[in-house]
Amino acid sequence: MLLMTGSIVAPARADLTHRMTSSTQLNVNGAYTDSQRVGSTYTVSGSNIKVATDAHFGKLTAGTATAAATLDVGAYEMNTSGSAFSFTESWTQGDVVNPIGTGVDVSAGVVADMPAYGNTLTMSGGVAGNLAGTITSAGVTTLVAGGAGTSATGQFVTEIVID
Repeated sequence: MLLMTGSIVAPARADLTHRMTSSTQLNVNGAYTDSQRVGSTYTVSGSNIKVATDAHFGKLTAGTATAAATLDVGAYEMNTSGSAFSFTESWTQGDVVNPIGTGVDVSAGVVADMPAYGNTLTMSGGVAGNLAGTITSAGVTTLVAGGAGTSATGQFVTEIVID
């Protein structure tokens, strides 16, 4: 029928692009410790209070290179007997100073011990264990869980573009 009309039909043309991309990401957390040494502090406040005879207010004695300051306790008495008074005293013993290189031991990603400072945040590291990930050419994704502190992500993307 086409030959009879004298029309010529051009063949259809299209560009075809097919992409397959796969990726696996395996993570094992590292161990860390963040410690902040707490210093010694002493505060006192009040009204109608005085230092006792032959005494002193509480005070901090100087620390050393490895020891925190300590408290030298004061002695107080009422200034005017029979009158109202208030008295507040607060003491925080500071942390000792650990020599550099001591206080934290990490073995196989696990923090075995940490410094005994007033503010300490410790994160044990991950243990890889059986952590694994594979992706076949057919897109079959297999992820195997590891120990604590691990993660596994697998991705297979197929894309077909027709222009």
